[in-house]
Amino acid sequence: MDEEFLLLNPGPVPITDRVRRAMDAPMISHRSAEFERIYERAQSALAYVFRQSTLDDGVTNDDGTVLLLNGTATMGMEAAVANLVEGDSEVVALVNGKFGRRFARIAERHANCTPVEVPWGESFDLAAVERAIDDEVDLVTMVHNETSTGLLNPVPAVGQLAAAHDARFVVDGVTSIGGDAFHIDDWNVDIAITDAQKALAAPPGISALYVTGDAELALDGESAPFYEDLDWHRRKAEGHQTPFTSAVPLFRAMAAAAEQVREEGMPARIRRHRRQARAFREGFRAMGLDLFPEVTGETTSSNTVTAVSLPGAVQDSPAEFFDAVAERNVSISGGQAHLGGEIFRVSNMGNLSADQIRRGVRTVGEAMHEAGVDVDREAGLDAAARELGE
Repeated sequence: MDEEFLLLNPGPVPITDRVRRAMDAPMISHRSAEFERIYERAQSALAYVFRQSTLDDGVTNDDGTVLLLNGTATMGMEAAVANLVEGDSEVVALVNGKFGRRFARIAERHANCTPVEVPWGESFDLAAVERAIDDEVDLVTMVHNETSTGLLNPVPAVGQLAAAHDARFVVDGVTSIGGDAFHIDDWNVDIAITDAQKALAAPPGISALYVTGDAELALDGESAPFYEDLDWHRRKAEGHQTPFTSAVPLFRAMAAAAEQVREEGMPARIRRHRRQARAFREGFRAMGLDLFPEVTGETTSSNTVTAVSLPGAVQDSPAEFFDAVAERNVSISGGQAHLGGEIFRVSNMGNLSADQIRRGVRTVGEAMHEAGVDVDREAGLDAAARELGE
């Protein structure tokens, strides 16, 4: 009998039965007191995630506000930029992957944008970043965990540079918040963005922002798209509402998923994600595969997404490898844009078990064998087991 379907894409990720049941409840009005209780539950649990994503006792000051948006994190990215800049504002956008590029494309529509760009999968030269950020810069955008390449970018260092020049700092924490450390205060982040479908392990369709108290004072909803007026969203959030019709089942799911994160506890959740990421990395290395990103300086490997270079023989015909993975009832992702056919990516975001991580390693090894690549599957499984503490 085939094994149960295993979703290892870097979003959407598997959801729990508890989250699924939350969506099945009877429909209610989005303007009802019952919905407001749902929003309050989600907001409270997400505040814990945003403020206490740390392994130590550090807690973000509670003067900020969690906002839930009826749209995925791209909406959150645009809302954050558009509410903090005007047409003549200067933005520096850091780009070393697809989502850094998306931030730059958003900024280009709302302000003057100067990208600091390196090839996808390479680490930023912080000296070049420092040269780009001067006293004329109003906003800096950056992706913390670059999902397209498996890199964890040096947000703390860039946050210091932005603060030194009184520039606002907006960070995409879409595939790190809820799965890895994220220090809003220490890193001088003004607005942090995350998505339901990633490390929070909720269904896709809504996203969340944390807007610090200082950044709230700078919001200019008149300059933003009507639907993304964050000052309006902030005022409505005071009564646990949104300005427009809310996706009720998705808000229910978000509340349930974020509460599960809080119940596990962020320190335990961060350690689990890091352990599982090491299991993927070391398992694939022991097999004889090469990790894709070039990690240097203050950049490190992602703890929620692992990107691996496809061997040359597979690059010639990648469909054979991906078909062999799919035949085992497992779903992984290939590369995006120009990296298509050059890499594959697996996720350990959400609530995956050690058994599911091992199955992912085993599946890749078996699929590589079918694609004609001689990998050491047993060495890969042994390495993964060691990282998982088995």
